[in-house]
Amino acid sequence: MEESTKELREEWTLLLWTTVAVLVPVLITLWCSFQRPKRKVPLKDLFRKSKHGWHCTDLFNKPTYCCVCSQPILQGAFCDCCGICADEGCIQRADRILSCKEIMTQSQTDGRFHHQWVRGNVPLASYCAKCKQQCGTQPKLCDYRCVWCQTTVHDDCLSSLNEDLCDLGEFRSVIIPPYYLYQVNKLRRRHPDEYSKVFDLSELPPSKALQLCTLLPPGSVRVLVCGGDGTVGWVLDAIDTMKLKGQDQFIPLVNILPLGTGNDLSNSLGCGAGYAGEISVEQVLRNVLEAEVVKMDRWKVQVVSKGNYFRKPKVLSMNNYFSVGPDALMALNFHAHREKTPSFFSSRIINKAVYFLYGTKDCLVQECKDLDKRIELELDGEHVTLPSLEGIIVCNIGYWGGGCRLWEGMGDEPYPPTRVDDGLLEVVGVYGSFHCAQIQVKLANPVRLGQAHTVRLVLKSSRMPMQVDGEPWAQGPCTITITHKTQALMLYHSAEHTDDDDDSSASEAEEPSADHTDTASNTQETVTVS
Repeated sequence: MEESTKELREEWTLLLWTTVAVLVPVLITLWCSFQRPKRKVPLKDLFRKSKHGWHCTDLFNKPTYCCVCSQPILQGAFCDCCGICADEGCIQRADRILSCKEIMTQSQTDGRFHHQWVRGNVPLASYCAKCKQQCGTQPKLCDYRCVWCQTTVHDDCLSSLNEDLCDLGEFRSVIIPPYYLYQVNKLRRRHPDEYSKVFDLSELPPSKALQLCTLLPPGSVRVLVCGGDGTVGWVLDAIDTMKLKGQDQFIPLVNILPLGTGNDLSNSLGCGAGYAGEISVEQVLRNVLEAEVVKMDRWKVQVVSKGNYFRKPKVLSMNNYFSVGPDALMALNFHAHREKTPSFFSSRIINKAVYFLYGTKDCLVQECKDLDKRIELELDGEHVTLPSLEGIIVCNIGYWGGGCRLWEGMGDEPYPPTRVDDGLLEVVGVYGSFHCAQIQVKLANPVRLGQAHTVRLVLKSSRMPMQVDGEPWAQGPCTITITHKTQALMLYHSAEHTDDDDDSSASEAEEPSADHTDTASNTQETVTVS
């Protein structure tokens, strides 16, 4: 009896200690998480007065050491420009004694300048430029890193380094050098409206920043657009304004870092279906430099409302696709709720889950049924008889719906893969939201209605949800005409794999032609702007 009681007591003791060992770290982590927003408020007041680009950090976010006191940072900040880190109590002192990247003076505009060293927090995989041994292995601030070229060197090797001149390192062709900024400063004094001090795209259109392309050799600029397909379209529209100004020779080549929800354009150009930090920044830049130049068709979507023929028609630019029906309805509902609570829609997973919920709802309600009785379709002037459909999708690219190859579909049907440079649109139909879901999981094919250079749709009655490249609206009776607008110079990653790696033959066939790229110079004198 006593032995069984003792064993039971030991089991309960073990259970108690196990529970404490699990709960204590969890409670500490939760407490720190609740304290982080409170502590960031006073720090942001310091950030506004600083020359550094401070951002909050802590032990849980990124373990680092303070560049002032050399102690581990529990709560502090790091500069996203020069890379220095400071504890909460050392931020003001760091502002005084540690300079950030600075614009060169007139005497340094010959392109020759010295390394700017920052002590500590060196990447573990780095090597000393002098002795070629590994750096960053010591727990304290024992090594140095140049904020421009990212060269690393041991503390003991720094004084014996033969060459102190900085050449901007591996990515010298995509780094805006400090002496170039000095020239921009001179232009800013003469043209203050054209050359702003900082290009904040939340306040200024991208066309203002793209004017800097005119200061560089023609065909040498590569723009990295960090965002979703809508952001890419925004930048391409700004590039079109450069054409209107007669600046065709300065038009940049566009590359994409996919940060949106669907990222179908990025996927079609081999840039991937999404980015979550799994690839280093260095590799992203290498991909930009190594990408091939291709041309991509852009289309004009003109919407003329019935009874308003004397008003100016609605004109939109299309890169991906136009649709009317259930997928546009899901986009419209998603857009309406995102406008009300934008903070909730900050995750790609959450966004796709919300799309799934709206699609499930439409499977039951079927708000877009009998579309074939409400709309007429013409391809290159020829009338197309529609089956019983709920949606029509007009595609310019190979991917749709967040990674689905819509036109090629599945099975052995002899449908040629799409191209982004052939001047053709692919038109398909869907039977409803459930059919869209079946297409996305490769259980069904869409209704292929044909290919055309010009598409015309006439909505005869009622209001229907429509979208162009994910921008939805509700439209009454109207006539929609889709015609070719222009071609954009894009960067294609032939070595990148998309979501359909198993369908290698289709992927190879979809690769855009790079034969007509003589209008752009694929040189290494490039600048990346994000």
